[in-house]
Amino acid sequence: MDGDGTRDARGTHANPVPRPAGPPEVPAKPPEAPAVPPRPARAPGAPDGSAFLTWLRTPRPQALPGVWRFGHRPRPEEEPERVPGRQLLSGAVIAFLVGWLIWSLLWNGYLGGWWLLPLYAMIPDSWAEPHSFASVVVVYAYYVLIAGIIMVGVGRLGRWGEIWRRYGPPAWRRAAPGAVPPPAPEEDPAAWPALRAAGAHDAAERLAADARSGLMRDVDHARIARAWQGVQRGRHSLATFTGAVLSHGSAACPHPSGARDLPARQARHDLVTGQVRIGTAADDARNPYAYRGAGLALGPDLLGTSLLAVGPAGSGKTGSVVRPLSESLCLHALAGRAAVVVVGAAGADLGPTEAYDVVVRIGNPDSVYDLDLYGGTTDPDEAAVVLAEALVGDLTDQHQGGDTRRSTTVLAQLLGPFRAVHGRFPGVPELRQLLEGAPGPLAELREGLRTAGHDSLLRELDARERQLDRPGDLGGVLADRVALLDRPAFAPFFDTSGQSRPFSLKALDHPVRVRIDLPQRGHADASRMLARLVLAQFTASVSVREDRSLFACLVLDDASGVVTPEAVRGVQRLRSAGAGVVLTLRTLDDVPRPLRGPLLGAIGCRMALSGLTPWDGQDFAEVWGKEWTEARDVTDRQIIAETPAGKAVHMLRRVITGKAPTARAVTVRQVERERWSASELAHAVPAGHAVLSLTSVKGEHAPPLLVDLHG
Repeated sequence: MDGDGTRDARGTHANPVPRPAGPPEVPAKPPEAPAVPPRPARAPGAPDGSAFLTWLRTPRPQALPGVWRFGHRPRPEEEPERVPGRQLLSGAVIAFLVGWLIWSLLWNGYLGGWWLLPLYAMIPDSWAEPHSFASVVVVYAYYVLIAGIIMVGVGRLGRWGEIWRRYGPPAWRRAAPGAVPPPAPEEDPAAWPALRAAGAHDAAERLAADARSGLMRDVDHARIARAWQGVQRGRHSLATFTGAVLSHGSAACPHPSGARDLPARQARHDLVTGQVRIGTAADDARNPYAYRGAGLALGPDLLGTSLLAVGPAGSGKTGSVVRPLSESLCLHALAGRAAVVVVGAAGADLGPTEAYDVVVRIGNPDSVYDLDLYGGTTDPDEAAVVLAEALVGDLTDQHQGGDTRRSTTVLAQLLGPFRAVHGRFPGVPELRQLLEGAPGPLAELREGLRTAGHDSLLRELDARERQLDRPGDLGGVLADRVALLDRPAFAPFFDTSGQSRPFSLKALDHPVRVRIDLPQRGHADASRMLARLVLAQFTASVSVREDRSLFACLVLDDASGVVTPEAVRGVQRLRSAGAGVVLTLRTLDDVPRPLRGPLLGAIGCRMALSGLTPWDGQDFAEVWGKEWTEARDVTDRQIIAETPAGKAVHMLRRVITGKAPTARAVTVRQVERERWSASELAHAVPAGHAVLSLTSVKGEHAPPLLVDLHG
């Protein structure tokens, strides 16, 4: 291969080409020693807390219900009158030309010399001839003053200031906001002013140092703030809190699981306000102006009135609503603010199992936890109420088995005697035998009651035996429902002998994260019954909690067959108990017709996703009501000319425009119309959008808003 010349010039061949001697080499100047780099602010690889401090110091102004407050810029309630850009620019150009015309007329003397009289009055006669430098300066200054007055006048008429604000540097600065300046030390949340005001200066310094060094996260900040609230309310002592902070810093007051964050996050969370962003309010004329373009978020203040989301499969209920809310509530639980129970089908996208403290997989033999069939209660009457709601609560029609009070009586007649004899409630096979009236178990139970001397319970058992042979007895209906759980797949579950680890919703007094997987494949009826059981236990447990500042929430990914009259009454009581539920439905047809109105009335936050049917949209339209709005009626009538000149003008106009001359009349009137009609909900909601109305626990309302769930 031929050389390229560079190799020959270096003399790498055997006979290198001789080169002439060059000038003597000048010794090169030794390189200067490099300057010492500045000392880094932190050790290499150490975490930096600037991102956390920026997040913590970002303004969160008060806003309307549902508005994402993180960095929010409030807008006026009503849309200001905005001149179209083309009209604004053309008006500005015309105003400039008018000003130029006026100045030309003045300068050329077409309007006379009256505008120079003030100048002649100010200049002394000695300056007139010959022209002095001072007279020239004063004259041209006067000319500039007059031109400026003309420009100010035409500028106001041409709205030059509006053009400057809309297209000039002010608009550029709004488009590219700068860094948020640090607040004053007494108002800096990173300095923990509340702790300093209470005298805990050392604890505040330790937390501030962890925040600056990057050792603190948003969950740590929320958890410690929650613990400080406990100190202020007298639940914990200041010395205990201070000692924990000085010993562990930002890791103080940990969650029982020891976790300080979730394995992964998909949604945007702000634990200072407790919000999770679910979308953006569309820039649509049907949305109030103050909401257009603002982020939409949900938090405990809104979920405390409960949420109902209705939409067909694939509309985004699980991915856009249930998953972000479950994620947010789990973060609140890690911060000690909430207890959450998420119920869904096995395999649903409800987050990784590592994000939960307790995972109950009903029907899966690998499940570590079991579900307590009786909700952890020891009262037979209370257990009978909850179990009857789960078994026959969906039988809302007044036919055989439709009255849950009679079912409660039947169950109480068996649960009380069984617990008195065995010290526990019956398992599923035992309960089924008792409801079917099997002679052996009933005789054994009777003998045990007689031996123990429980005469009152013996009378209860006698009454149950007398009702077995009567027509219309509810024992058979209840036994058929219990038989759905007496299957081989559920054999290791619902154990009452103490050999398993049953989870009870009585544990919602603590910040716990629970996930319950239902076996919907092959056991749809049993799954619906278990969902009713969890909802009944939830409403019964949260109403008797002592600490209602701990928000409790139940998330049901599919509430089909779960809504019963007692469930609606229970949802109505949750707001005062510091709790809420999140229900999703494919259609309102999954709810009995008599319960649709009460359900929509009991729920404070209602969401209709795209793809809704018109008859479902009608129910939403009725509950959202009507509003007063302006209706503009425009009518055109043909103008008839009376004079020959007018007829000629009209003929010329028709030749040019191709239309007859008309006069337009506009009538504006106030009319009452539906906020969202059934047809609009069914056909005008784009894919990936939803219509959402909100109500806070304080009673604040937000009208139905068109929300982009992917924004």
